[in-house]
Amino acid sequence: MIPSSPLTISQTGKKDEIIFPQGEFWSDEPPLESNLHLRQIFILIQCLEWAWRDRDDFFATGNLTIYYSPNQKKSEDFRGSDFFVVLGTTRNQERKSWVVWQEGGKYPNVIIEVLSDSTAKVDREEKKQIYQDIFRTPDYFWFDPESLEFQGFTLMRGAYEPIEPNEQGWLWSQQLELYLGIHQRQLRYFTPEGELVPSPEEAAIKEKQRAEQERQRAEQLEERLRSLGIDPNEL
Repeated sequence: MIPSSPLTISQTGKKDEIIFPQGEFWSDEPPLESNLHLRQIFILIQCLEWAWRDRDDFFATGNLTIYYSPNQKKSEDFRGSDFFVVLGTTRNQERKSWVVWQEGGKYPNVIIEVLSDSTAKVDREEKKQIYQDIFRTPDYFWFDPESLEFQGFTLMRGAYEPIEPNEQGWLWSQQLELYLGIHQRQLRYFTPEGELVPSPEEAAIKEKQRAEQERQRAEQLEERLRSLGIDPNEL
């Protein structure tokens, strides 16, 4: 739970000095709307962590509370984002929430909201305004897993401007240096070259298929050599 008494008098006696509260701040997010929402958030986290598996300078998570005010007014000073990425930090998976003033003042670089009937209006209006004016989050996207509504915005001169889609309908994230686009009714990442960023399971399947193809080619070569009277074991 959040500790109380956000304003304290410092040892110097200055009543107007704010002492940032410390300690653990637990996430306070409601349950997800549906299995579609859960799977969408999971695939975003999973694929990015796989793509960036050799990096240790980011934090990607979902359905986690972001605390951004030392005053701790829960109705005003925190927001829960369905998915967000912070760059230039650590991959500390033990975080129970994202507390801005305990993270060097860092806000998310990318936020994605997964729309639902109960949250769409807030995501399109109130949250968008907060992410623009307070968080100053460079890239903001929303996606509806049912209707497939998909939009993205990038911060330009202090205001969000719509991101223009490419020929495939994908939107470029400058922060991630990846495209976001719809694939099999899910929001997925694509490389600048247009390749789908796989999940670990997809990558394992692809590697298995590649190994099987290599085995088949080797067998075909051996058969060809034997048909020519050449023993491949003697080569």
